[in-house]
Amino acid sequence: MKEPVAAPFLLRVSGVLVGCLTALLGLLYFVVAGAALGAFLLWPRTRSRAHALLAAGARRLTALERRRRSLFFRDTFPEHRADDGQILRYLAARTYSGLLCAVVVGLVDFGAVLAGIFAVSLPHTSMTWVDVAGQLVLGGTLLFLAVQGLRALTDQDARLARACFGPSEEELLRRRIDELATSRAAVVRAVDVERRRVERDLHDGVQQRLVALAMLLGRARRGRTPERADALLEQAHKEAQEVLTELREVAWRVYPTALDSLGLREALGGVSERCAVPVRMEYDVPDAEPLPSPVETAAYFVVSEAVNNAAKHAAADEVFVRVRRAGATLTVLVRDSGTGGADPAGSGLTGLRSRVAALDGTLHVASPLGGPTTITAELPCA
Repeated sequence: MKEPVAAPFLLRVSGVLVGCLTALLGLLYFVVAGAALGAFLLWPRTRSRAHALLAAGARRLTALERRRRSLFFRDTFPEHRADDGQILRYLAARTYSGLLCAVVVGLVDFGAVLAGIFAVSLPHTSMTWVDVAGQLVLGGTLLFLAVQGLRALTDQDARLARACFGPSEEELLRRRIDELATSRAAVVRAVDVERRRVERDLHDGVQQRLVALAMLLGRARRGRTPERADALLEQAHKEAQEVLTELREVAWRVYPTALDSLGLREALGGVSERCAVPVRMEYDVPDAEPLPSPVETAAYFVVSEAVNNAAKHAAADEVFVRVRRAGATLTVLVRDSGTGGADPAGSGLTGLRSRVAALDGTLHVASPLGGPTTITAELPCA
């Protein structure tokens, strides 16, 4: 059976009224506890003990406020223990806003009584319709202001609860949904960028070399002397080897098959061998704890992209790579000795950040002018 639509509203109204009563309890507590512990709070030798006693009582009233939020406003807060100062600040602010809310509720009730008396006595008065309209406008304005005040105080009550108890599970879930939507859009953009780069590599690199190879073979076929044909065939053979090398590089940028057959260590070793600058690597991942395949792929592309950027754009003499697993987190660090000044918003680093964020990881880039450039990725393995 579905819950009536009016039930949540009635629950919230009941929660506001109960909050007025608990605010009176908070005021009574501060008056009594302040009178009993005031002198001890002023004396330095007993201040800490008196403060602890004051906070202990306030913590019980705060627990009552937490149950009120859960019962009437359907807030489910995660386990969170605030310190004594935070508890006292919350209870003091909650008591003030609750008492102010009680005053507004009292004014609304008083206005409702006056409106009832006015409606009953209206047939027996000699008021003109202008006077009646003026009273209705005035009453409606005051009612609107009171309702807006109650709404603002209710929102303030929710903000105070979030500040003390932490965000509710519903809010955490909403944040998680927003993060997933953002990361999904970023991954789609990163995939599109990668596709364009592969297409550009194939068009500007492999395709042009294949055209040159076809022209060499055509010239060799039309060669008028055997010596000339042999020289062209040798040149065509060299060009074919270079095409295969470049095609292999493009394929590795799409997905390295060595990850599936040899593992992350060997795949990173291939990156070091193909790099134009020396790469010093530290690999500290226990073989007894295999990494998830998405984590291995992300770690590989972080190292590959960072190393290639250091070789092509940073004028680096050396690149240091460290891959280490500590508990449920894999940390990948790449530091080069180049000139620095890398743009964190560039397409390459943006794609890496999106790839890492898709796994709930983080990517940090530090690249001051003059270097060094340090890229650190933290990838959860759980």
